[in-house]
Amino acid sequence: MSPIAVRWGVLSTAQIGLAQVIPAMQQAPSCDVVAIASRRLDAAQDAAERLGLATAHASYEALLADDRIDAVYNPLPNHLHVPWTIKALEAGKHLLCEKPIGLSAAEAGQLVGAAARYPELKVMEAFMYRHHPQWQRAREIVQTGGIGRLRSIESTFSYFNDDAANVRNQADIGGGGLLDIGCYPISVSRWLFETEPLRVCATIDRDPRFGTDRHASALLEFDGGASAFTCSTQAAPYQRVSLLGDAGRVEVEIPFNPPTDRPTRIWWQQADGAREEITFARSNHYTIQGELFSQAILNDTAVPTPLDDAVANMAVIDAIFRSAESGRWESVTRT
Repeated sequence: MSPIAVRWGVLSTAQIGLAQVIPAMQQAPSCDVVAIASRRLDAAQDAAERLGLATAHASYEALLADDRIDAVYNPLPNHLHVPWTIKALEAGKHLLCEKPIGLSAAEAGQLVGAAARYPELKVMEAFMYRHHPQWQRAREIVQTGGIGRLRSIESTFSYFNDDAANVRNQADIGGGGLLDIGCYPISVSRWLFETEPLRVCATIDRDPRFGTDRHASALLEFDGGASAFTCSTQAAPYQRVSLLGDAGRVEVEIPFNPPTDRPTRIWWQQADGAREEITFARSNHYTIQGELFSQAILNDTAVPTPLDDAVANMAVIDAIFRSAESGRWESVTRT
């Protein structure tokens, strides 16, 4: 641990935090995860013991009132992202919030307004995939003309989960595939095209039991290109992204939750037909994300992904939901 490190607290004992994010952040030199909170003290204590954390709080309010904490990680269910992120800002804490940033662009805009009142505090949506070396290299290839002009992005992200008790299957708290995993191909498309889509066209199949979107396919039209993706919470587990240019292509094998226990790889087909497999040493994008965010706090520099990017991503999601209802192309608008 660095002699100067950001002291972190975690809101809730969500499985993603316990199993993935917190252990990864504990490996970051500038991250000192010191506390966790739950609505039940025993749950917080169990989590703190499991992860070797110094403090367990019996409420989220108690964690935010803890003066020993500099920054908060928020992995609460989707409907609690904006409310508790705002509460954390009001308590003087920097905030790293899980994706999606909220339930709509309008709600995300409320967070932007709150963050503007605390310019000294850092806020970021936790799209961790962008920090992984495989994506840094893929984006570099695109930006330097390695596949010519980017014309098309095709993405698939799916898993199977029909557990009624799982938060991903509870419509009233922001469950469903589009908010959970569809946000990734939207994010990567905007990131690589470096602009916002003009309009979208989508179809959604809803689970009759849960009311959640269990399968969604969408086409995003950009100036000079397009992105097509499918996401599903009730399909065979799979993920892949293909970037097609007018002089080559890049394929990312495991784009959004790459393994941390073995190398990852992408394939780059160049204009002359040569196909290169690029391998990346094992790394953890949650560790990298935690370190980058902590460094932004320590050095008072901009966070890697501005909050406005999160709002823009939600605007696309809003348009996809509208298109699925209307059966027509829908423009992407910011409220």
